[in-house]
Amino acid sequence: MKCLYGFYRPTSGEILIEGRQVHIATPLDGRQLGIGMVFQNFTLIPAMTVAENVALFLPALGIVLHPKAIQARIREVATRYGLEINPAAHVFDLSMGERQKVEILKILLAGARVLIFDEPTSVLAPHEVDGLFAIFDKLRQDGYAILFITHKLPEVMASAQRITVLRRGRVVGQLMRDEATPQAIVRLMLGAEPPPPVQREGLANEAGAPLFEMNTLSLVDEHTGIGLKEVSLQIFAGEIVGVAGVSGNGQSELADVALGLRRPDGGAFILAGQDASHWSTATILAHGLACIPEDPLRMEAIPGMTVVENMVLGEQLRYTAMGGLTMNWTGARKDAELFLNTTFVTTPPRLDWPVENLSGGNLQRVVIARELSRQPAVLLAYYPARGLDVSNAEAMRQLLLSYRSKGVGILLVSEDMDELFALSDRLVVMYHGRIVGTFRPHETTADEIGHLMTGGSRETTREGAN
Repeated sequence: MKCLYGFYRPTSGEILIEGRQVHIATPLDGRQLGIGMVFQNFTLIPAMTVAENVALFLPALGIVLHPKAIQARIREVATRYGLEINPAAHVFDLSMGERQKVEILKILLAGARVLIFDEPTSVLAPHEVDGLFAIFDKLRQDGYAILFITHKLPEVMASAQRITVLRRGRVVGQLMRDEATPQAIVRLMLGAEPPPPVQREGLANEAGAPLFEMNTLSLVDEHTGIGLKEVSLQIFAGEIVGVAGVSGNGQSELADVALGLRRPDGGAFILAGQDASHWSTATILAHGLACIPEDPLRMEAIPGMTVVENMVLGEQLRYTAMGGLTMNWTGARKDAELFLNTTFVTTPPRLDWPVENLSGGNLQRVVIARELSRQPAVLLAYYPARGLDVSNAEAMRQLLLSYRSKGVGILLVSEDMDELFALSDRLVVMYHGRIVGTFRPHETTADEIGHLMTGGSRETTREGAN
């Protein structure tokens, strides 16, 4: 899709617009040909208003800005497609769902007719996803062409008229929605039969003291204004606690405190029965906490080092000899290869490959394998399926369940509601740095969770259902 938009230049082949071959060297070329793209990471300027962000994208803005005319155009298009937004609002005050509306308005008012959406539902609550698909349908009826990139099969089946499947950079199949099934799509994605779905057995044992605990913990964040606000959270041995929330509502701050990267401003963080609020990261890791982070390359891997070198980070003493003058790289390679092969179902990345050259999925596999090889007592798993193909994502979920059965306490932060409901013993919902709900999965619904994620109340959700 980045070739189509002009971010990358294809080395061969053709791009046709309405049957005419075109050359797209830059995103400006793409926009002039009527192609617009909404990236997974939004490209808005938070300090500016909605109207100012839209104006920056207009193809013929002119020297003099006419704010009232621009706001009127925004309101007209917004009303037509269910994208209602206040043109005078500052972007930093908007929710993620509202920011996505601004991104769509940008490309529509810029004259795009081919609309590309890269994983657009990853930042949305379930009820906001339904709203996005309603927008897609209105746009389609008005003659827009929509390319919707996603790995979530229910969303494909709910929104697409035609489905194209890619595997290792090749188109391996095209299906009309009427003839497609999730199983058929997975077979094309994998080139094999789909793996069986995860099965979670029984409830966790909440007897005894929790392995991990936060007591009315607060963290002031002057940059985002979110932080943490009197968060109380417990994780027991053999329990998966799922965290539902739109990204940026305090999930990252939970990990920062738990890993000793930031000191709480109030309350306490208890690990293994001891107050760990002011421990160093090294001490926390030594007491059995491991983390699959939100951003593996920034937080868990060192660019410039190979896969095997990254695999032994934190475990160097196991492979050193002669007081640290030499390393047993043969043993390190053997252990790394063994764990990568037993953890996932497809061929692992080369051990001598620089880690920064790995795909997102392969880097995720390296980080997961290393963290689980430490046999942790508590695991923080942030979006662990991100970047993984279907088979490896299922293998990862089975791994989490197997470690749960061994007594590991797991905090699972995920944007996939099906994953949270399938794996969690308890679900907590975060909004603006607070825990606004705690549930057993069978006691609630994705819609109820979604409304809490976006600032609604449990009572409002139930009234809407009635």
